[in-house]
Amino acid sequence: MVCEVEVRAGLEEVEIFIEHDGAEELLCPECGKAAKRHDARRRSWRHLDTCQYRTILTADVPRVRCKEHGVRQVKVPWAEERSRFTAMMESLAIDWLQEASISAVSRRMRLSWDELDGIRERAVRRGLLRREAEPVSTIGVDETAFQRRHEYVTVVNDLRRGRVMYVGDGRGSETLEAFYEGLTAEQLGGIQAIAMDMWRPYVRATREHVVGWETKVCFDRFHVAKYLGNAVNDVRKAEHKELLQKGDDRLKRTRFLWLMGPNKLDRLNDRQQVQFDELKTSTLRVARAWAIKETARGLWNYVSRSWAQRAWERWLNWAFRSQLEPIRKAARVIQNNLWGIINAVVKNVTNATSEGLNAKIQWLKKNACGFRNRDRFRTAILFHCGGLDLYPNTLFHTKS
Repeated sequence: MVCEVEVRAGLEEVEIFIEHDGAEELLCPECGKAAKRHDARRRSWRHLDTCQYRTILTADVPRVRCKEHGVRQVKVPWAEERSRFTAMMESLAIDWLQEASISAVSRRMRLSWDELDGIRERAVRRGLLRREAEPVSTIGVDETAFQRRHEYVTVVNDLRRGRVMYVGDGRGSETLEAFYEGLTAEQLGGIQAIAMDMWRPYVRATREHVVGWETKVCFDRFHVAKYLGNAVNDVRKAEHKELLQKGDDRLKRTRFLWLMGPNKLDRLNDRQQVQFDELKTSTLRVARAWAIKETARGLWNYVSRSWAQRAWERWLNWAFRSQLEPIRKAARVIQNNLWGIINAVVKNVTNATSEGLNAKIQWLKKNACGFRNRDRFRTAILFHCGGLDLYPNTLFHTKS
């Protein structure tokens, strides 16, 4: 019950004093059994502002002596254990943190950076504890940059639910193995497809932990397209250099024309469209490389594994006969990983969801002006992309 309210106008602060009325029996927080009062400790919590005044709740919280667990402090209904904020205040802070950076929320809510970081960390810890061992059928594995100098973290995503499941340091096989080891046998057995790039440590980790991995590992089409796009660009650069020596500048400022997808080529203006139509039907080497790349784009729509295998093998024969070394180099990579590409084709699995989450993660890093602490980077990713239940669970919390 409220026993006193003190308004400090000069400090723009309201302090509300609360005491236990003695009508309700005290319970041990561990076992929930009635226990005798031992003593009380004064504690304070920051609550939602009252008429723009900072509001503080202060109470002498009883401690009880339990026969089984000894002296324990009773739980209060308006805040979680070890928190210096009420559940409603934490919930508001969580809502704001999902919309803006810690620095911006700190200014608006008149809280320190460390206080907000603690709220976010507790929210993620709550969410992970509440997350059940749900079956997962399709996962995506991707790495994202943590800092410069090739510092990476491995991010594992549930592609069906569009959320991050796991964030691990580095991109070695031991990092992904730690994720697999955290799954139950039922979850491991339920995995039907694993989308990833052609990074060998990820393949080794999957081979060690996933039964039937040969038909489940799917090499992402966007990484295949990246290999071919880079090959086309290498052909263009070499040919452009040769043409300039002859006074021919047809390939000047055409880089993005050769790398655009069909949906973006439709947006070209009339002059650009005429220019590109002339170039792609010419006898230039880059036109031949572009045709090979675009043909590969249409090989992802097969349903039958045997037909997909034949189509890709015909394409590989064409690529190897092209006499374009960048294209042949990309074709060798594709040939060595064709089994995983065929899996991706027939299962119709891509890592597009992972790429979208990765873009959001990079935005988080930019918005925070970078992270120097891996744990905080991991917490930020799970807070914004983990699909977790972040809010406190108390009687005084409207979202519980």
